[in-house]
Amino acid sequence: MGPGDDERVMAAGDLFDDQPRKEAVTRFLADPGHHLLIAYYQDAPVGFVSGVEVTHPDKGTEMFLYELGVDSGHRHHGIGTALVEKLAELAKSKGCYGMWVLVDDENAAGDIPQGARRRRKPASHVLVAVLSRPAHPGSAHPSHHNPLRRQEAKLTA
Repeated sequence: MGPGDDERVMAAGDLFDDQPRKEAVTRFLADPGHHLLIAYYQDAPVGFVSGVEVTHPDKGTEMFLYELGVDSGHRHHGIGTALVEKLAELAKSKGCYGMWVLVDDENAAGDIPQGARRRRKPASHVLVAVLSRPAHPGSAHPSHHNPLRRQEAKLTA
């Protein structure tokens, strides 16, 4: 989705936590660092994923998976997985060195196998790295490496 796709986003409104606000949709779609992918089944929106590119001065840019939603009648068919994979491909194509998401412990998306988690945070959120590589390849100093790589689960290469 990009500028001019406002009506397609509004038509997928039931997938979001709340109905999208027109002005927020327009602003989101106008920003080249904001990404929204919508999955369709028989021309009806059934899922979405949103991502935001986040840049840090000493690390470069990574993709924050902001939200993932799949219509309850279409869950467990690989739609969410496909959306996350497409966002990961987009992140790589944009030069992002990693992709991450926060999930609530109560959230069904938080049902990540325990073995895939290296460290649980004491708060009610879990940080999961979806893809990562060192921020500065060849750097000898440990602080110059992507902290997600050494502290969090690496789910895809």
